Amino acid sequence: MQIGGGKMAEVLQTEVLVVGAGAAGLRAAIELAGADVPHLVLGKRRHGDAHTRWAAGGINAVLGTRDPDDRWPVHAADTLKEGHFVCRPDTVETLAREAPDRVRELAGWGCDFQRAGDGGIEQRYFGAQTYRRTCFVGDRTGRAILETLVGRAAEVGVPYREDVMVTELLVEGGRVVGAFGVDLRTGALLHIRCRAVLLAAGGCTALYHRSSSRPDENTGDGPALAYHAGATLRDMEFVQFHPTGMVGPGEMAGMLVTEAVRGEGGRLFDREGERFMERYSPEHMELDARDVVARAIDREIRDGRGTEQGGVLLDISHVDAERIRERLPAIVDRFHELGVDVTREPMEVAPTAHYAMGGVRVDFDSGRTDVPGLFAAGEVTSGVHGANRLGGNSLAETVVFGRRAGIHLARTASRNRPPPEASGALARAEERIQRLMEGGGDEEPAEVAADLRTLLSEHAGIVRSGEGVRAGLTALAALRARCVRLRAVPDRADPHFALAANLRHMLPVAEAILRSALEREESRGAHYREDRPEEDERWRRNVLAQGGKGEMMITTEPVADPSDEVRAALEEAEGVDYHHLE
Repeated sequence: MQIGGGKMAEVLQTEVLVVGAGAAGLRAAIELAGADVPHLVLGKRRHGDAHTRWAAGGINAVLGTRDPDDRWPVHAADTLKEGHFVCRPDTVETLAREAPDRVRELAGWGCDFQRAGDGGIEQRYFGAQTYRRTCFVGDRTGRAILETLVGRAAEVGVPYREDVMVTELLVEGGRVVGAFGVDLRTGALLHIRCRAVLLAAGGCTALYHRSSSRPDENTGDGPALAYHAGATLRDMEFVQFHPTGMVGPGEMAGMLVTEAVRGEGGRLFDREGERFMERYSPEHMELDARDVVARAIDREIRDGRGTEQGGVLLDISHVDAERIRERLPAIVDRFHELGVDVTREPMEVAPTAHYAMGGVRVDFDSGRTDVPGLFAAGEVTSGVHGANRLGGNSLAETVVFGRRAGIHLARTASRNRPPPEASGALARAEERIQRLMEGGGDEEPAEVAADLRTLLSEHAGIVRSGEGVRAGLTALAALRARCVRLRAVPDRADPHFALAANLRHMLPVAEAILRSALEREESRGAHYREDRPEEDERWRRNVLAQGGKGEMMITTEPVADPSDEVRAALEEAEGVDYHHLE
């Protein structure tokens, strides 16, 4: 089929297609390159500008630099507790066991982690951790790790295409056999044929009005691509709202104020100067779990104790100014742009949608989904973090499970049968592109997307209720009807075209969040229902969202028990004193 002036899609062929050029995708690609497996990495933005660079505070690994008593079972126990025991225990244990080797590997590839006096990799506290195990590069850790992986990928010859949006995966005979997408700079169409696809395209937090993601990333592409291909989504109700996002103008609104600020001694105050965490968490204070701190801030704002701009005050000015500049340089620079000197005065912050614990259900040993030919790694997956992610675990997840998926694909990709001609799937993908170009209505894609973000923020935000979620589902149906009446966008290089195409990703992910939130009739971790405020042991289960005959089906599955080693660590940690808060 010819689209838009007779232009045919450019056809590419490879063994493994990696969709996503952040830490998980690049770590997998490095493994593929080392095994001489033909592959291609597609990034939605310019190469080296993936969302990983915004992960500021650090990466968790049991190195014992500061606390020699730390052990991998304790890291696993902290993760399970923070995840409210709906994480997949075997996956959590794999993360805790393998993260130290991945951090040392990054250091060996040139990642300039801060060093302690004895030369070991320095470690600091993040909230809800028993010991200091977060390794860091100031407050630019994600950026440093991504730059390290980009450099290593260049050394081993990882091929990539940047500024490419994958609009859908091509499925023939129940198997993923390629992908279809658009070059966002030129508008050219791309058809990639392959034996396997690895999704490493991030999460879905930009579906909320205030988000630490940029507006054109983390828009649900990864989970939606998998869902449309027939994969199962899990735990979509669990969206982490980071307690501290910027309260500022334009694109700064929602930008992350790293947990490292609180880890280095930052204190939270309402507009009257009360250190309000004493009322919500007198034992753990500002370093309690993210969901606890986020709900406390949200309550202060809703009860009228917030600032005029709708935030609270985060103050670190009591800490030595030189230490602040050394440990938090990006925060110092960012607030300086707003005329705020954080070494002398507080910064305004408010909760911001930050991380999706839910995503695609996979086998973490290999990254396999339940669709042949489709794999996934990184934030696009579910299972590591449960109901709430432990700060510092996301970067660890990307390199641990990105590597594992890469190893499996390197061993097995060539054994898959050659992809068949995806004639039917390709024709359907091209038809959808054509409909977007021709339009047929007067609905602006940007307005529909903005209304969707408001809908989720109001009906599936920090505090929810059954009534509110049901109202959200009704409103979502109206939004879906508006998407049929989008205005024509004949130029595929027009940013409005990408936004219109992305609505097909955003809608099912929003529905999965709402339906899963309605199904889980309790409060657990980041999912807080004011009409079901208690955690219910009967709900120590995962909620699944699967495609049906024209509708989304919601089911549940039980969670396994942790190993004896981790159970012992859980019992041991019961009486841990948060001495670092003194």
